[in-house]
Amino acid sequence: MKVTRPMLAAAAAVAALVLAGCGTAADTKAAVPATATGSLEHLAAEVKCTPDMQTDADEIRQAVCKVAAGKFILATFATDRGQREWINSAKDYGGHYLVGRKWVAVGENSTVAALRSTLGGDIEQGTDHGAHTGH
Repeated sequence: MKVTRPMLAAAAAVAALVLAGCGTAADTKAAVPATATGSLEHLAAEVKCTPDMQTDADEIRQAVCKVAAGKFILATFATDRGQREWINSAKDYGGHYLVGRKWVAVGENSTVAALRSTLGGDIEQGTDHGAHTGH
């Protein structure tokens, strides 16, 4: 199955819908471990979640996960370029992104911060549409 830009946009929209709110928790100051690697199932096991698969294609695998810290989308990618294109499209919908090599976790700020303490990675922020005024 070939993943197209509209499919990527749809995946980003699903990720945005999972994010019912905009987390305001402060970033954790704890030491960040080395960034985890592996399959979607391996990453999910690291944070003790059972992934609810939403997309299982050659280019992207995506699941909804729930842990004590909250619900999030976990996606793995076949290529670094595919991952970056997905993130760049998804960021237009806002949200908080924990980014590793060929994987991303999308959730509220507090959820992403909690996941980072296990998975490592870098936190990226989506576009904040709430900051726009006067329209």
